[in-house]
Amino acid sequence: MKLFTKTDDTPGKAWVAIVIGFFVAFGGVLFGYDTGTISGILAMTYWKDLFSTGYRDSTGALAITSSEQSEIVSVLSAGTFFGSLLAAPLGDSIGRRLGLVFSCFVFIGGVIMQVAATAIPLFVAGRFFAGLGVGLLSALVPLYQSETAPKWIRGAIVGSYQFAITIGLLLASIVDNSTKDRQDTGSYRIPISIQFLWAIILIVGMLILPETPRFMIKKDKHEKALQSLSRIRRLPTDHPVLAEELAEIQANHQFEMSLGKASYRDLLRGDMLKRILTGCGIQALQQLAGINFIFYYGTQFFKNSGFKNSFIISLITNCVNVGSTLPGLVAIDKWGRRPVLLTGSIGMFFSQLIVAITGTATTSQDANGNIIVNNEPAQKAAIAFICIFIFFFAASWGPVAWVVTGEIFPLKVRAKALSITTATNWLFNWAIAYSTPYLVDWGKGNANLQSKIFFIWCGFCFLSIIFVYFMVYETKGLTLEQVDELYSEVSVAYKSVGWKPSINYTDVRDAAIGEKPTSKEAEHMETA
Repeated sequence: MKLFTKTDDTPGKAWVAIVIGFFVAFGGVLFGYDTGTISGILAMTYWKDLFSTGYRDSTGALAITSSEQSEIVSVLSAGTFFGSLLAAPLGDSIGRRLGLVFSCFVFIGGVIMQVAATAIPLFVAGRFFAGLGVGLLSALVPLYQSETAPKWIRGAIVGSYQFAITIGLLLASIVDNSTKDRQDTGSYRIPISIQFLWAIILIVGMLILPETPRFMIKKDKHEKALQSLSRIRRLPTDHPVLAEELAEIQANHQFEMSLGKASYRDLLRGDMLKRILTGCGIQALQQLAGINFIFYYGTQFFKNSGFKNSFIISLITNCVNVGSTLPGLVAIDKWGRRPVLLTGSIGMFFSQLIVAITGTATTSQDANGNIIVNNEPAQKAAIAFICIFIFFFAASWGPVAWVVTGEIFPLKVRAKALSITTATNWLFNWAIAYSTPYLVDWGKGNANLQSKIFFIWCGFCFLSIIFVYFMVYETKGLTLEQVDELYSEVSVAYKSVGWKPSINYTDVRDAAIGEKPTSKEAEHMETA
């Protein structure tokens, strides 16, 4: 397959780094499955009967209130927010590899509490700790991938994390659909318990895989970095290509450290401010596109909108999500980051607009808040355009957001920057999860927007078009070290297309210790 064919004749095997990158992406299955199970569980009759505190919906059936639903769904995102912030000190202290192992054990603790729960308090606590583990994983997985992947396929490898998330969402939908009619605790305990398997698979794999060479260089463990790179590239430790690649990584790190030790304040200085705004902005807009409204509340929303087979519709949207991610993985490294994001933004904008207009114009409510469908074919058309929206999202913003944030930061602050950008993702994820029941549901204190909420997502999709044009740099085919040069030389994002690197960091390092630098190297050292 052309996607997996090296674009140059550099010695060594590429398949090892590719397999490693795709396996580590399995952390996305934990992410996707954990976030996906709750949509179906909230719609299960037995679960609502068991966990209800006495509230009854408009049909008289036992249910949970909007505030309880908001708490249960959003607490996972609260945990992931704090987890992603803790990922930087964890990844920089014990390493990317062991950090992922530790994250899985935290996640397992949360799963145990959810399985044991028969009331909301323990269930909520379990979701918080599971979220803490997912938050750690969501920052450390792209970090590990970006530091081990070859430059020519880095986009597809880091993007595969999003593909794994979609697989997790699909698996959650399938399992929820299989257990939804059970009238015992197995209806929700079986879907939740399966998560043990995902965590154990990742733990075993990470205990076998090597630490990233860049982390070893960061810790001044040159020999271990060489051994790690040797395993990844499948070359002997004395091969000149390994020595050259490791020298470039080390020279870049030494150059960065010569400017002082890394701190969070460094993220607000020079071109780092532009990079952190880009990273945080792209993660925020990924959430504000409205995708998690569909996967958190989709089953319940479709049910409330008059669809009899809401679980099946949710399963269909998850299938579309999985299948649509694959062309995105190919396009990332073939077309580039900017074209894929811009195309996705335009497609999402028009899809959301049509869903909002169709849903608003063809439904109404009775005095008890029940949805009345006035035009069934129009409702089916709305579902079709939701699937089209998912296609554009899954093929663009889904994977590319993780790719961009994984490659635009220098080694010196990479873990810190990724923790901040990932925390931004989860902060907006939490805000959407918490506010959606109040925005959508009928009842006192709620906005009762129903399908009108798609107008909000549509507006943010339009904003994403402007953001990509002015803020997202084209980094296709560049090493992580060359991305630094790109930011130092190109002042605006839309001028980054077609830029070519001209600096070798070993030359910059040599110049810094006494040799006369070229004019371009001197300019770079002044502006970096």
